[in-house]
Amino acid sequence: MSPQHFSDWSPTSWQQHPAAQQPQYPDAKALSDAIERLRQLPPLVTSWEVDALRAHLARAQQGDGFVLQGGDCAESFADCRPEIITNRLKVLLQMSLVLVHGLRSRVVRIGRFAGQYAKPRSAETETRDGITLPSYRGDLVNAPEFSASARTPDPQRLLEGHARSAMTINFVRGLVDGGFADLHHPEYWDLDWVQHSPLAAEYQQMVDALGDSVRFMETLAGRPIGEFSRVEFFTSHEALLLWYEQAQTRRVPRKEGWYNLSTHFPWIGMRTAELGGAHVEYCRGIRNPIGVKVGPSMTAEWLCELCRVLNPDHEPGRLTLIHRMGADRIGTHLPALIEAVRRAGHRVLWICDPMHGNTISTPSGLKTRPFEKILSEVEQAFVIHRACGSRLGGVHLELTGEDVTECTGGARNLSPADLERAYRSTVDPRLNYEQALELAMKIVKLAA
Repeated sequence: MSPQHFSDWSPTSWQQHPAAQQPQYPDAKALSDAIERLRQLPPLVTSWEVDALRAHLARAQQGDGFVLQGGDCAESFADCRPEIITNRLKVLLQMSLVLVHGLRSRVVRIGRFAGQYAKPRSAETETRDGITLPSYRGDLVNAPEFSASARTPDPQRLLEGHARSAMTINFVRGLVDGGFADLHHPEYWDLDWVQHSPLAAEYQQMVDALGDSVRFMETLAGRPIGEFSRVEFFTSHEALLLWYEQAQTRRVPRKEGWYNLSTHFPWIGMRTAELGGAHVEYCRGIRNPIGVKVGPSMTAEWLCELCRVLNPDHEPGRLTLIHRMGADRIGTHLPALIEAVRRAGHRVLWICDPMHGNTISTPSGLKTRPFEKILSEVEQAFVIHRACGSRLGGVHLELTGEDVTECTGGARNLSPADLERAYRSTVDPRLNYEQALELAMKIVKLAA
């Protein structure tokens, strides 16, 4: 981006703008000390990884690739365990294998992990039995237990979040570099609890076909092809808690500008996408590729101005628009937004988040998402983009590799009553492994 774009920006300039969704820390000095300590810690990602992702997204924007972004709605410190991280990686690998095989295209893998520890809330406080306490805003801020001590925002959690993110990234890198993602051995990615899945046979056929293709290519080349032994993985999280993002924003030797080195791909949520707000101000100045959630309340004028502010030089790969309309509203709202962005000449990558617009509550009060609504939104997104002369370049999903029952429907046709068996999310419902893999298989057919 042009130097003029940064002339009035710094990592702290967001503090001069209205900042939504920020916790109220009771001890200003403790917050300042924690931010200073965080600023001195090593970065979690590197600038060349960030630049590599931006190049991948630029190719996907041109039609050469498909983005798979997925992971937990909100990570918890307690889930920073090897088996949970491994299962999360497995489901993304298996979904990407299905997409690579079916789409015959590159897949850009971006995990919603190693930093997704903060969540926006619709209310500042929560009241139970006449007692009012601050809302739970994710483990980066406070704890879910309903007590005054647990719900008080604690700046030490910023440091804990950095440590847990570092452990997660280190473990994922170790798995990938050690051959866990080797395309010669996709059987490494199996999850024990789904060996009797209704989708197992179809998936195994894909595994066998891909293995045959790898061996055929290596026979032609006359040697093993190293690229088949590992895959690239990138991290992402919502750039919500700006004190945390600020502390990890740095200059890099021999490169211009500032990089957020807490993640490869930060995004702005709908609750914090207001023009003139602190989150847009912060994100406009960093060199990372940026995502923006686009909901049904966003107008064409608002979206086009966001595009202008966040990507004034129309840099390829810089800006990804993640639409999250809901299956019942996507047909009404999305076409006009696509047309407005196209008419204004903005260069963006469009991907679909079919999760957030399809949340409902069961009679017992559990939040869930019907699989048929999730699938319907993806189906409609492909159709709408084609009709508008655009292209759907990816999906953004909340999912887990655990045997949870949080979304209804899917291959096993989970009912609202089934949710009680293994509902574990503290925030939003996630697709389990079977549902995620089924959705990947459906996407292949929709994109054909």
